[in-house]
Amino acid sequence: MTLLSVNVNKVAVLRNSRGGATPDVVRAATACLDAGAHGITVHPRPDARHVRADDVHALAALTRARGVEFNVEGNPFAPPRAGYPGFLALCEAARPAQATLVPDSDAQLTSDHGFDFRGDLGRLRELVAALKALGCRVSLFVDAGDPRIERAAEVGADRVELYTGPYAAAHAAGDCVEALAACVDTARLARAVGLGVNAGHDLDQANLGAFARAVPGLLEVSIGHALVGEALHAGLDATVRAYLAILGDAAR
Repeated sequence: MTLLSVNVNKVAVLRNSRGGATPDVVRAATACLDAGAHGITVHPRPDARHVRADDVHALAALTRARGVEFNVEGNPFAPPRAGYPGFLALCEAARPAQATLVPDSDAQLTSDHGFDFRGDLGRLRELVAALKALGCRVSLFVDAGDPRIERAAEVGADRVELYTGPYAAAHAAGDCVEALAACVDTARLARAVGLGVNAGHDLDQANLGAFARAVPGLLEVSIGHALVGEALHAGLDATVRAYLAILGDAAR
């Protein structure tokens, strides 16, 4: 069965909009784990607009105590600044099970593209090696349909995370055949060069089942925005269990 890692960034967004400590990010993550989620994901950004460095440390302690995986996402090239020590330094302190590298800029509202594997990837290779030396499994955020997917393996990554935004948009429009086929083909290419396959971005209860049934060897999905939005109506426990049921059905 594909594992579910819940991204709790949106809980931090709500907290930060008012200040203070409510809603509590660790409490929300605990509720997700109590409902059966397999892990927790965060994407701390340099401007600290949602999850902050202190949240990363607290969630690292929670996931370590619960014996589940912690996935920290971010741009490894973003320079340190006040309140943000840099991605590598955060991972060195938190020691997540997985570090997912994403090529987003400070100005981006959300991640919307994978790595460009053209040209010299020497610096990326160095960062992957440094993260693996910390004991992190390393995944690279990639576009479905990228013909250079084997370069993710060349720089030492263990997995790729398929950017599923285009698939989700096509599914909502009522015609996702081509977008889903691109994800399937890219997953097959990744597996052929020894890479594991994760996926994330805009996956929800409406589109997850078809995706999980179609994509071969799908190891993990990280879902935050839709899950937290749905949980405002149904509650975290019921929403997490609904996602787990979808993944369980897809595995049968």
